[in-house]
Amino acid sequence: MPAWVEAACVEYIKRMPRELSLEIIEIKPEKRAAGNSTENIQELEAKRILEAVGKDFLIACDERGQEIMTLQLAEKMQLWQTLARDASLVIGGADGLHASLKQRADWLWSLSKLTLPHAFVRVLLCEQLYRAYSVNQNHPYHRE
Repeated sequence: MPAWVEAACVEYIKRMPRELSLEIIEIKPEKRAAGNSTENIQELEAKRILEAVGKDFLIACDERGQEIMTLQLAEKMQLWQTLARDASLVIGGADGLHASLKQRADWLWSLSKLTLPHAFVRVLLCEQLYRAYSVNQNHPYHRE
């Protein structure tokens, strides 16, 4: 990732409290090769992602998912804290997410109808998670 992405994510991650710590786990994308279909690439990536998330509450970022406002995200975050398991947010690779991963997801979340670059989505998620936490803490970071 470019330095600006790393710097932005580190800034928001360090602002989060221990009980809501954020960790970025990169899953190596499947190489595009002759004869390797999009479906096959998605399936191989999905297997690696599912291994990494285990039994976590799985939130998959998908353009067909539910669009919400920040205050709704804050409510969802409060719910996630009651689950007694970690929550994993998944950003798909260049070819998107395999159907099996979307079916396994506990929630499909659409960040926008726009096509967003992976690096930008990473920063956006870190910032919005911090903002939702701030809402729940009545912190002045968020203003309506």
